[in-house]
Amino acid sequence: MCDLNFFQSQIVHLLSNIFSLKTDISFKRINSLAIPALIAGIAEPFLSITDTAIVGNIEKNGIESLAAVGIVGAFISMLIWVFGQIRSAISSLISQYLGANKLEEIKTLPAQAIAMVVCGGIIVLMITYPFSKQIFGFYNASGDILDYCIEYYKIRIFGFPFSLFVFAVFGLFRGLQNTFYPMIIALCGASLNIGLDLAFVYGIDGLIPAMNIKGAAYASVISQIFMALLSIFFLRRKTSFSLKITRPFNKEISTLLGMVINLFIRTIALNLALYFATSHATNYGKEYIAAYTIGINLWLLGAFIIDGYSSAGNVLAGKLLGSKDYRGMLQLGKRLITYGLCTGLVLTVVGFLFYEPIGTVFIKDELVQQEFQNVFWIILIMQPLCAITFIFDAMFKGMGEMGFLRNILLFSTLVVFIPSLYVFDVFDCKLKGVWFTFLLWIIARGTPLIVKFRRKFLPLVEKG
Repeated sequence: MCDLNFFQSQIVHLLSNIFSLKTDISFKRINSLAIPALIAGIAEPFLSITDTAIVGNIEKNGIESLAAVGIVGAFISMLIWVFGQIRSAISSLISQYLGANKLEEIKTLPAQAIAMVVCGGIIVLMITYPFSKQIFGFYNASGDILDYCIEYYKIRIFGFPFSLFVFAVFGLFRGLQNTFYPMIIALCGASLNIGLDLAFVYGIDGLIPAMNIKGAAYASVISQIFMALLSIFFLRRKTSFSLKITRPFNKEISTLLGMVINLFIRTIALNLALYFATSHATNYGKEYIAAYTIGINLWLLGAFIIDGYSSAGNVLAGKLLGSKDYRGMLQLGKRLITYGLCTGLVLTVVGFLFYEPIGTVFIKDELVQQEFQNVFWIILIMQPLCAITFIFDAMFKGMGEMGFLRNILLFSTLVVFIPSLYVFDVFDCKLKGVWFTFLLWIIARGTPLIVKFRRKFLPLVEKG
């Protein structure tokens, strides 16, 4: 009887292994996550590009206004990326617990994390608002450009806490393997922002006066508030998670804070690179910073398009790690490289096909267009390399390897980016030097990720 029971238990165990639900990493599943994430990801740089195109075509002081939007945009992007890393930390933990079928154990975590990051956003607003002149003077802005920076920032910064809230909610949805609702929220916010940009910047006869650069700032703030409200709606309707803050702190709060601290340091290194690039471009003259503003927004657009597959890698890698499916992890990496490279190559080809017309969309000034066209080809050839780097970066985030990602960014920024930028500056390469530095930076970031991924999972698959 004992032998029969043992035999029956082994049969049940065998059948459960055969019919257990594996994490789906098929082309259809990856794209069901990637395409909505891609569309949602495009929304943020698309908002910046909309501001760039609309502000750049203001009749009075268009170049100065465009330069101010670029400088302020770089600083606010830095703030969002530094504090918005809560999205990756939440997504990583939720996806791993989902893979381990233990989601109930972290039900209280998201509300606690969201409250912390929103409070952090309010503190940043209060600290930076009175020192906006000093902040943008640090970016080498002066004269009319500095005045426009201050005017634009003192409005737009009020949307910052709302942006952090939205980022955190997006992380929750990603952890649940759902990129659809973030896409809906992002599309609605982007659509509203475009409409308000046109109405506020240029004005509507007899109804709304033209507010120029102030109008772009107001449009962004209203759109961010709207997206936060939509996030609350979908969170309450489509998930079992609550925004109610409860005590005690969840057991994973220390793990989450550790991830956030590592990502915080990592993102400071990332934005240090962006600061030095923006500062150098500003120092070269207003035509250069205007051309750099167009280039950096297009580069970010490409990055966020590729981020669709990065997001799929992020959420699936966490779940695969939680379920200890190492063979699936290797297959996921191979497939995402293929899809990402194809996407990067398409971006490169499209960019070269429309090389000259693209610059004219943003500004009509011939000197700015000339400087932009002198460097746009560097941005285009970077796209396939960016695809590989960003995909593996996201997968390591999903696996919770935040300390390793921190070290990679510190090395690539302090040892590769900053020294290279100054070397190119010595040879008077100007914007070409800035973008060649970005190219070296991407290579320095991506290579160690590929090496560690293979070294980590190939032995685990061979053992299994």
